[in-house]
Amino acid sequence: MQMSRKIAGFLVGVAAFMIFEWINLGFNLADGHPTSFYVVHGVLVAVNILLALVIGTIGVRGLRGLGSPRGPRGSSDPRGLHGPAEGVQRPKV
Repeated sequence: MQMSRKIAGFLVGVAAFMIFEWINLGFNLADGHPTSFYVVHGVLVAVNILLALVIGTIGVRGLRGLGSPRGPRGSSDPRGLHGPAEGVQRPKV
């Protein structure tokens, strides 16, 4: 599946916002609440940061052109470093 650069950039932006927002929330929790409050919010912070990392990874892979399993140009060699596959002969010109 191909991903546009706009969507990939959007995913990276959402991930950065989520990480900033949830870490900020974690530091801004006020004292004086019961322990269960901190446990629940700690789990929320951890899960949302994990989701942000996954979303950010997908977005970065989309920006780099690694979204498809066969690489950015449809070849089996995503970097194009190794020339033709073994056993494949180039046509004579």
